Amino acid sequence: MTNLNSQYTKPKQRVLLGMSGGIDSTVSAMLLLEQGYEVVGVTFRTYDSIKESCLAREKGCCSVDSIMEAKHNAERMGFEHHIVDFRDTFRQCVIRNFIDEYMSGRTPNPCVLCNSHIKWGELLRVADELGCDYVATGHYARIREYNGHLYLANAVDKQKDQTYFLWMLTEDNLRRTIFPLGGLTKTEVRAIARAHGYETLAEKKESQEICFVTNNDYRSFLRENVPDFDQRVVPGNYIDATGKVLGQHLGFANYTIGQRKKLGIALGQPAYVTHIDAARNEVTLGTNDDLLATSLHFRPHGNALSEWMDQPGLTAKVRYRSTAVPVQIKDGNCLEFATPVWGITPGQSVVVYCGDLLIGGGIIC
Repeated sequence: MTNLNSQYTKPKQRVLLGMSGGIDSTVSAMLLLEQGYEVVGVTFRTYDSIKESCLAREKGCCSVDSIMEAKHNAERMGFEHHIVDFRDTFRQCVIRNFIDEYMSGRTPNPCVLCNSHIKWGELLRVADELGCDYVATGHYARIREYNGHLYLANAVDKQKDQTYFLWMLTEDNLRRTIFPLGGLTKTEVRAIARAHGYETLAEKKESQEICFVTNNDYRSFLRENVPDFDQRVVPGNYIDATGKVLGQHLGFANYTIGQRKKLGIALGQPAYVTHIDAARNEVTLGTNDDLLATSLHFRPHGNALSEWMDQPGLTAKVRYRSTAVPVQIKDGNCLEFATPVWGITPGQSVVVYCGDLLIGGGIIC
């Protein structure tokens, strides 16, 4: 293979920056301005019930606070800022998929769809309307050129790397994308914020929750958003791998693969959810070792992983925080791991890398 360390650079032009009001997008604005780009800020509404009167008063709830913080940061740095309403598209795409997957016994990854369909699909449309050549975000990722094509590449800060959530982005997306933070660590980003007088922002804690799920309680979210939830999600059988009934659960949608706590059953040893059958309303319990597997099938999306089948040194991740494991691609939609992988979950993403390059991914099925 040729050198994978060549960084892809773009000429200095007008950039639409997605701004959340947080430290990462704010520091991204500072860096883009210092690099000579003309920055236009945009903050989008995806899931909230903010009244227009609250927006007019610039106060009223945490969502308004975040939007206005982004707006004020843009004004402080001297560039234009827009607030765009993406709520209908977000509900039709991201939330609809989130609900459908859980109600089918799978575990969705809404951030992957949001990045692909909202933060790039809709953001690029707004960029065109505002005459912007590129879009930028505060994601920790890089873009590299290899053999005449553009690929996502791991960020310098491996603890913050977010390429796993960006695997659906196309090469056309990448041609118009800038990641200002890809070459920095989070410590360096905080230091830049402090140096520019943003002390409070530098110390602000980050949220790890799904943006539209209050208190990270997806079960309550489903109950509130699925009209017939209590009719569809009813008590059923816990079973073991042989089909033996072990006890009763509260309804398949209340469980995820790998779950150990709040099962409401005592078996004399730690029990884990190893399989969910929504059609039969059965939840299979097993041991920690039962969650280990050496292969999986996936549904590819817009990438040609089969072209990399003979390339040595491939690795794959099945969860954001999991370790990348050496892997071989079989038949374009099957992966075989060199060592057992824990907690392979239908509905989640599997992402494949060659060195630091993200070469493709798919939805585990």
